[in-house]
Amino acid sequence: MKKNIHVVGAVIFQDGKILCAQRGSEKSLPLFWEFPGGKIEEGEKPEDALIREIREEMHCTIKIGEQIEHTVYEYDFGIVHLTTYYCELVKGTPFLTEHAAIKWLAPKELPALKWAPADIPTIEKIAKV
Repeated sequence: MKKNIHVVGAVIFQDGKILCAQRGSEKSLPLFWEFPGGKIEEGEKPEDALIREIREEMHCTIKIGEQIEHTVYEYDFGIVHLTTYYCELVKGTPFLTEHAAIKWLAPKELPALKWAPADIPTIEKIAKV
């Protein structure tokens, strides 16, 4: 039986563009694009996990807005339950610690990247904005 993995992703808007992060080449789903975030630890609220992950991964502080999407996607390594949220950058400039690259793109430009499958329903929702 595959493991359930609960993760959160930040759709960070700044000046009308969205922060996109490319996964490292050594990670699962190498070099796919995703919304930054990570795993929810036991007993942690999704919003708290997202704030922690962005602080750890990108050395930034964010403010969480409304939930965008909840997606369940089965990969070969497990079943990912991804919840994405609109976020605002409050402090800091995104810094690469785990990702290979970052880009700021307008919502309509998002489909041009090779996204991790679990992120695609969020892309479809916000690319219409």
